[in-house]
Amino acid sequence: MTFGSDRLDDHERRGLSQMYGQYSDWLSARLRHLGVAGVDDVVQETYLRIAPYQARGEVRHPKSLLLRIATNLVAEEGRRTQRQRRHAATAPLWTDAPSQTETVLLKQLVLKLPQPERDIFMLSRFGSLTNEQIAARLDLSVKTVERRITRALKQVDAQLRR
Repeated sequence: MTFGSDRLDDHERRGLSQMYGQYSDWLSARLRHLGVAGVDDVVQETYLRIAPYQARGEVRHPKSLLLRIATNLVAEEGRRTQRQRRHAATAPLWTDAPSQTETVLLKQLVLKLPQPERDIFMLSRFGSLTNEQIAARLDLSVKTVERRITRALKQVDAQLRR
């Protein structure tokens, strides 16, 4: 394994390469035993994360530190995956450019909204204004803007479910 970081001098690179040679197989086997997917990537990232500690000579128990960094990386990836799944589940219906049919449908749904909700919905979703900006522009309270947006979204959702 080569470490091409310009921040490490030759002595530090040799030390890190030596640590990699000494513990990488152990770490890979340990991670496989724990059922970790993408072991090679986790090991590589672990050594990137341990490099600053090793360069400062702060690694007293390499196996413990390597395993802690690796398990933290796996946990971090798990949390990232969960966030992405939650985001995908709540993502808008049209993630790509809407088709002509979808555009017409959306226009019809918005036009069916009562005037106060329609105005606020348009400013919020298509005018990219914050609730505070809409409230100031229409001389309303922020709470009123929030309620009207919520009502508009519920009405659009109800129409879509029909």
